Amino acid sequence: MSTQRGMAAVVAAVVAHVLLCHVAGEGVPAVIVFGDSTADTGNNNFIQTMARGNYPPYGRDFAGGVATGRFSNGRLAADFVSEALGLPPAVPAYLDPSRSIHQLASGVSFASAGTGLDNVTAQILSAMTLTQQIDHFRQYKEKLRWAKGEAAAHHIISQALYIFSVGTSDFLQNYLVFPIRGSEFTLPRYEAYLAGAAAEAVRAVHGLGGRRVKLAGLPPLGCLPVERTINPDRPGDCNEMYNMMALSFNARLKRLVGRLNWELPGAQLEYVDQYSILSAIIARPWEYGQSYPVMHLAS
Repeated sequence: MSTQRGMAAVVAAVVAHVLLCHVAGEGVPAVIVFGDSTADTGNNNFIQTMARGNYPPYGRDFAGGVATGRFSNGRLAADFVSEALGLPPAVPAYLDPSRSIHQLASGVSFASAGTGLDNVTAQILSAMTLTQQIDHFRQYKEKLRWAKGEAAAHHIISQALYIFSVGTSDFLQNYLVFPIRGSEFTLPRYEAYLAGAAAEAVRAVHGLGGRRVKLAGLPPLGCLPVERTINPDRPGDCNEMYNMMALSFNARLKRLVGRLNWELPGAQLEYVDQYSILSAIIARPWEYGQSYPVMHLAS
């Protein structure tokens, strides 16, 4: 196994472990996912977009070595979560025409690589917006009701584990690289705008019956491979300014989680600290079974 492939597996497995914290295996009939490339299990294969992961070397460690549309050498964190809960080892994409509603009943991803909390972000790469993903969830719920019956559909929707993994593209693509919003919002105002969009999405899922929600924070943006490569001050090192942006926004998300748990009846919303996960792996790779410096990984 190459160092890059090994690191991807470690990150996905560790994130999955944290996602599973405080989730009892009993009574979780499905894993339902919204987000970007960190959660897209193949939806972008079926829309007109520049963001595709359906060609090598993607999928080289997936079952059969198939590039499924996941932006990974293998499975994503949501796939590991599904397997750990006794559900299928891979969460299918909602738009995959080969999947029946019965196959999607135990888990489904509505995610689209290139999207963000801000619907404008999706326009850059012609991805599905988060609003469209929620609309697909609404359709999914209705399909479940017709296929499984009212009681079974209600059980799946109300007891499922919902994962939101989104936000990186809003900052790196929308605000910084293509400053679409950068000319319109100050950074604090844009953070507030994105937090509002996250709240709106969670409220929408809650209104459709979802209760157990994991809201993933941003990773250390400045330590992502591309950002290290193009770091103007110290090429190859983390961009600390970008990391501070991630920490600032994550603080807003934490406060949002507390507010929504108080506001939404029956909500079991939890913040997932991805920033600390990846930072720990970067700082101490040997503790995660890796003996090489993570900072020098190309992707």
